[in-house]
Amino acid sequence: MSRSEKWRERLETSEHALALLFFASFLETTVLPIPIEVVLIPYMLTHRDRLWLIATVTLAGCLAGALVGYGVGFFLFESLGTWLIDTFGWQQSYQDFQGMFERYGFWAIIAIGVTPIPFQVAMLVAGTAGYSILLFLLAAAIARGVRYYGLALLVHLFGERAMTLWQRHSTVVSVGILGGVIVGVAAAVYFS
Repeated sequence: MSRSEKWRERLETSEHALALLFFASFLETTVLPIPIEVVLIPYMLTHRDRLWLIATVTLAGCLAGALVGYGVGFFLFESLGTWLIDTFGWQQSYQDFQGMFERYGFWAIIAIGVTPIPFQVAMLVAGTAGYSILLFLLAAAIARGVRYYGLALLVHLFGERAMTLWQRHSTVVSVGILGGVIVGVAAAVYFS
């Protein structure tokens, strides 16, 4: 049984399923390299009457994890932050995102939040830069909110086909959202 299947089983049998989902989202945001969608979509499918609550709990766990990651960047970058970057092989992603962040700030956080690029990199860069924590949380909430509420909408509209659709089209959707963010950044830069 895979790790994601064990999490799904635990969620289905627990009376504390929402707390477990919050914790799973927290872990996915901070250190787990497994996308939460593999657990989230099946759980949403079996609890379609609670889709929006499930998305909200998942977003809350993500934002709690984002705060911790930001804190690591702000307070512990030289020790724990660099260790995380080295351990998970994020050196190139960190350097690439740092340049993007210096140029686009808020929009860069939204862009990384909707793509498969590790969001942990954005948390560390924003924390290290001392970026406004409120703007960081707002960007994270927008980016991850699109992700989780988008999944809830997918399950609401397509039911059992949602997992297949997500697996087949998640990259295209991420690129489309990223394209929208890039257009937004370009418009903001052009009109400012």
